[in-house]
Amino acid sequence: MNYRRLGRSGLQVSELSIGSWVTYGNQVDRRAARESLAAARDAGVNFFDNAEVYAGGKSEEIMGHALKELAWPRISYVVSTKFYWGLHEAPNQYHTLNRKYLLHAIDASLHRLQLDYVDLVFCHRPDPNTPIEETVWAMSDMIARGKALYWGTSEWSADEIRAAYEIAERHHLHKPVMEQPQYNLFCRKRVEQQYMRLYEDIGLGLTTWSPLASGLLTGKYRDGVPADSRAQLQGYDWLRTQLTDAGKNNIVGQLGQIADELGCTVGQLAIAWILKNPNVSTVITGASRIEQIHENMKAQEVAVKITPEIKLKIEEVVGDAYQ
Repeated sequence: MNYRRLGRSGLQVSELSIGSWVTYGNQVDRRAARESLAAARDAGVNFFDNAEVYAGGKSEEIMGHALKELAWPRISYVVSTKFYWGLHEAPNQYHTLNRKYLLHAIDASLHRLQLDYVDLVFCHRPDPNTPIEETVWAMSDMIARGKALYWGTSEWSADEIRAAYEIAERHHLHKPVMEQPQYNLFCRKRVEQQYMRLYEDIGLGLTTWSPLASGLLTGKYRDGVPADSRAQLQGYDWLRTQLTDAGKNNIVGQLGQIADELGCTVGQLAIAWILKNPNVSTVITGASRIEQIHENMKAQEVAVKITPEIKLKIEEVVGDAYQ
């Protein structure tokens, strides 16, 4: 496993990491979660991503129990959580980044995770109804109180991130270190264009999610939606239209030919392509089975094979079919 610095910070994270969105609490129980974390750890993974809202808090509970049973030295792994959506539709508990919510939410998450602190904490979405300055002060205080080590954002615009950074700098507060955007062959503009100046100007690190475009880039949706797909889960109907897009599935088929040349799967090719971006600190992968973890980890070997010529082939196949 290769390790990369999280932006300009000194923290090192495995270039491939494990996320719990959808799976923990929906497709994976405690035993399976423990086994998958152990398999990832054996492969060198040291970063495990979570969020308050995942499975309504159950994802944090499942990961917390698994980590307690595995009993790894706390210094040896990195855990994250994210706040914004909330768990209850009530004032100061839902769709907010105000101070009251944030300082309550971190305590509740730490309880579910059974941890004294999280390494990374993200503002899961921007909040247009709370001044950014209020949010920056709350996140900085969270770190000052020892409940988190680094804070960042997820799916914020470049202007919002820069504003938060400048507020923190002006008041000598803890600055945002990382952003967690969606990034894959079909979702690229924010990472490759909008954030470009932030990598050099403020040392922004990236913990990217959905490397396989919710599974589209595995190729398994070319003939419809399998019965065991996450798109069949209640509440995930919105995924079906995206996953069955004929044009994109045709592109996936062409990418499969390049993958065949390299002796890998199209999913491994898609993850490896992200690893070639030096601005990415870690690629968050998901898995409901240990076999998927083993398969995803092989993307590191594929990344070595992606020469400039192969990368150009990939670009020609994808064309402008991305956002």
